[in-house]
Amino acid sequence: MDKDKIDKKDHILDVAEKVFSDLGFDGASTRTISGEAGVNMAMLNYYFGSKEGLFLAIFERKIASFQTLLQNIGNDETITSWDKLSKCIDNYVDRIIVNNCFQKLINRELTMSKRWELTDKITQILMVNVIEIKKILDEGVKNKTFAKNIDAELVIATIFGTKNYIINTPHVSSLILGHDIRDEKYLEEELKPRVKIYMKRLLQAYLMKDNDNSK
Repeated sequence: MDKDKIDKKDHILDVAEKVFSDLGFDGASTRTISGEAGVNMAMLNYYFGSKEGLFLAIFERKIASFQTLLQNIGNDETITSWDKLSKCIDNYVDRIIVNNCFQKLINRELTMSKRWELTDKITQILMVNVIEIKKILDEGVKNKTFAKNIDAELVIATIFGTKNYIINTPHVSSLILGHDIRDEKYLEEELKPRVKIYMKRLLQAYLMKDNDNSK
């Protein structure tokens, strides 16, 4: 695909991401998106086929870029398994503790109880990055950087769950943290560094092999 086509496709995805985050899957229409993007319906259908195809393409684009980053970290043989996990936490926190359209989109769609087929497809896309984290944890157990009896699944739930609680319940988390988490300056300068330090201290205490996690 030539550069002009890639740029046009990315432009449509950028616009669609905002429209879906504002209106939800049901409230948004391909006609609204095509109008906002300044393209005709034929072009939108050519690239994505349907509203569902466009919706899933948003997730695939976001997750694919992060998956490549995680894979590069996981394949780096010059650093330890703990350093790999630490770098993953840094990159994850930088990407997801933000007030952007994509995080609103994930929160809106995955907390709804309907559209099981579409939700399953979104979940499968998101799981690719979970798998990359799991590989690093398994590697750490195998090379004895991490304790052999760690609960890898709950470690992953802790990493993703901390973010979900902070970002997806802004009114509660703002009260707990004593600051409005929708404040972009606070997110960048205070909350992100705080979460990184917390997650690393918590996971290092649990994962390292000199700790007995069976108690």
